[in-house]
Amino acid sequence: MSIKEKILDDLKSAMKSRDSERLLVLRSLKAKILEKEISERKGGESTLTDEQVTEVLIKAAKQRKESIEQFESGGRDDLADREKQELSIIELYLPEMMGEEDIREAVRQQISQMGATDMGDMGKVMGALMGKLKGKAEGSLINRIVKEELSK
Repeated sequence: MSIKEKILDDLKSAMKSRDSERLLVLRSLKAKILEKEISERKGGESTLTDEQVTEVLIKAAKQRKESIEQFESGGRDDLADREKQELSIIELYLPEMMGEEDIREAVRQQISQMGATDMGDMGKVMGALMGKLKGKAEGSLINRIVKEELSK
């Protein structure tokens, strides 16, 4: 079962059980997926791969995380809590993310493989890593680790 099918099935279940919070998040995800399908449509079929659906989910999760930070800094804990609940629902459909140590090991391997020595090589290292770790790790975390490793 694809990620999209799982979301649609869970949407139906949320409707039947009248779980309004879950229903709101799943409808939002469905709309974002549909929007992506329409933008990707080229002459015919518009079904997205699981990787493309994962990109949509990662973007939605990132938006929630940014909102949480803003609400917490603004003293709106009630809104931050709501965003946290929505984020937890979105994370159910995301693949398991790599831990910091696993990312650090991948960064070290990539740096040694490319022979990168200083911050001037950061763009090449990041480009290669983002392709390999897409959907498995956040770009900001990869960026921070690459900077740390190249600064040594």
